[in-house]
Amino acid sequence: MIGSFTIGFLRIGWIDVVDVLLVTALFYQLYKLLTGSVALKVFLGFMSLYLFYLVVKAAGMELLTSILGQFMSVGVLAGIILFQQEIRRFLLNVGKATSFGSRMRMFPWRREQEQERMNVTPFIEAAKSLAGKQTGALIAFSMASDLKFFADSGDLIDAAVSKRLLLSIFNKTSPLHDGAVIITNGRIKAARCILPVSENPDVPAALGLRHRAAIGLTEVTDAVVLVVSEETGQISLVRGGEVFRNLAPADLRARLNEFLFDAAPKPAAAAGATAAEVAA
Repeated sequence: MIGSFTIGFLRIGWIDVVDVLLVTALFYQLYKLLTGSVALKVFLGFMSLYLFYLVVKAAGMELLTSILGQFMSVGVLAGIILFQQEIRRFLLNVGKATSFGSRMRMFPWRREQEQERMNVTPFIEAAKSLAGKQTGALIAFSMASDLKFFADSGDLIDAAVSKRLLLSIFNKTSPLHDGAVIITNGRIKAARCILPVSENPDVPAALGLRHRAAIGLTEVTDAVVLVVSEETGQISLVRGGEVFRNLAPADLRARLNEFLFDAAPKPAAAAGATAAEVAA
């Protein structure tokens, strides 16, 4: 083998080294994806059983190998069934990382066009009014992901953004107030939309269903979500599963401008707190 070297009785080539590194990286990403969920324990149990199968097969225990082999033959199908939510989240993350739209945000002229297209003042004024009346609100801003799947779960509007329209939608007597408003290309695309609720067990109990829905959407898409709490009147922003709570209007404006128009997000440690840290 070209470029190979020997360690003891093993002959290893550079392709073998690359193969091991890629498998290591894959398992590390799987571990990060499953950390904090019950699926991690299931995955570790499955891998332990597979390693035990390899040991008994190498030892020549034919009966035990045959029994475990029958289980391993359906292992891939069983894994897809058991980890369907995690597989979906993994593929969504891969899609976000390789999205053409997210790549286009790297170019400065793209950011300038987006800044001209969106005016954040109506959202800030509406959030301030809703918070003063302790009226809950949930507004999702689409980025590279157009959120069409979630918009289709509600009522399509396709209207220009205004403070009065947002206040009308989230008025407690409005038939559209229960759910999220989705903003696409600077317009209100839909209202009364259903968002996925986060299954992260580290989300503190202090956060209600609106915050959990905001966290859930930002875990599977690159959206930015504005939340007004009905219980406390606090204004929050959520991005990438990170919650920025109790924002004043000036802070809200700065965060919105940063999250919607800045293509280079700050590290979590510098930018804000994760869902598990907001209870502190």
